[in-house]
Amino acid sequence: MARELILKEGEVDARGIVAINRQSWRDKLRAYRNRPFSFAVFLFVCLGALLSAAAVIWVLGYTFYRGLVFIDPVSGAAKFNLTADLFAWRWTLDNHSMMPALINTLVIALLSLLIAGVIGVFAAIFMVEYAKSTNVFVKIVRIAAETLSGIPSVVFGIFGMIFFVGLFGWGYSLLSGILTMTLMIMPLIMRTTEEALRAVPDSFREGSYALGAGKLRTIFVIILPAAIPGILSGIILGLGRVVGETMALVFTAGSPMNAKTASGLMESGSTLTVYLYNLTNESNEFANVAWAVAVVLIVLVLIINGVAEWVGNKLKKEY
Repeated sequence: MARELILKEGEVDARGIVAINRQSWRDKLRAYRNRPFSFAVFLFVCLGALLSAAAVIWVLGYTFYRGLVFIDPVSGAAKFNLTADLFAWRWTLDNHSMMPALINTLVIALLSLLIAGVIGVFAAIFMVEYAKSTNVFVKIVRIAAETLSGIPSVVFGIFGMIFFVGLFGWGYSLLSGILTMTLMIMPLIMRTTEEALRAVPDSFREGSYALGAGKLRTIFVIILPAAIPGILSGIILGLGRVVGETMALVFTAGSPMNAKTASGLMESGSTLTVYLYNLTNESNEFANVAWAVAVVLIVLVLIINGVAEWVGNKLKKEY
């Protein structure tokens, strides 16, 4: 015989209550009978998720299929597209290697991210930790950063061509492309870092100050490690924008079809996206090379995001 449940004042009988994440599909559908609008919203959410996943899978699948397999138009035989010639150290008319473009891409991406990351993170620290929220200068900088984040990349390319290429006399060079990319991603990194710092609870700061830590130690030991996930998200977005940029680099770093590894920052060079753009403008005989470059570009972005996520997990502190 079951014992009666004696409830004290203020207690609730939790028997029969099942957590929503532990309910079966039959129980969920039975609960939706009396809430048709909720069921319709649930169907729309599931449909949106399926369409998004299907679009990503279709794009990736088709790109990898065209990039990995080449159908010979004469014999109709299937050949492996990503051959060793495409990864030769020097570009020639015979191999059409993408390795020089890959090296130029990594140089531009890492240097522009280094410059924009340092300036953007420190600017966000100043606006959140040092400047007052009512500061007019901070409001102007925030509005300017939000405006620059929405400007098309071709405008940055024209700006870089006028100033870095023409006015400064650097010509079409990696340095012109690096500084143009820096201007492009700096507002994004600054705004995401600012929001990540604002998301850190004030109790972290108060506890650090109560233990006798100074402001600088509190920022670098307590606040920044707690904001690492948000900061890392901005860095990944900025890095992805640099790796996938084309027109801004065409106007600043140059777009030579004979891709070569730039021996210095003052020399021009093609990145993977610029090289892909040049291949698509040529005849159809380079279509297989263009698809192979697209596959390498996608894999490069996935590797960069994975490494950044791994580094972020190592630096993140659990509280």
